Amino acid sequence: MGAIAAAFRNSMCGLKKAAREERAVRQELMLLAASIPLAFLIASTLWQGALLIASLLIVLSVEILNTAIEKFCDHVTPERHPAIGYIKDLGSAAVFFSLLLAGLLWSIAVIEMVRRVL
Repeated sequence: MGAIAAAFRNSMCGLKKAAREERAVRQELMLLAASIPLAFLIASTLWQGALLIASLLIVLSVEILNTAIEKFCDHVTPERHPAIGYIKDLGSAAVFFSLLLAGLLWSIAVIEMVRRVL
């Protein structure tokens, strides 16, 4: 049980630091907080609400991984380097696709909600 508690503390430490230092992480945390109640207002089922929230958790997870990659790259070499630029671009592309996924799921849920109302 101690290892689980330590892992949780480490995770929260990383999240706090990312939120303090990274604007994109702060924005996604605010979006997540605002979207949790909204997800269950839009969703027609608990599963759909859970998927909407999960899509934003995926975005946040990918953003944090991208931040970790960027910080590591900057640690390895602070100068501009084509290989490092390519690595950072790949991380950015991963964030982009997670955002597309979330946007797709939220758009479908809103369309279904509008259809239910009309």
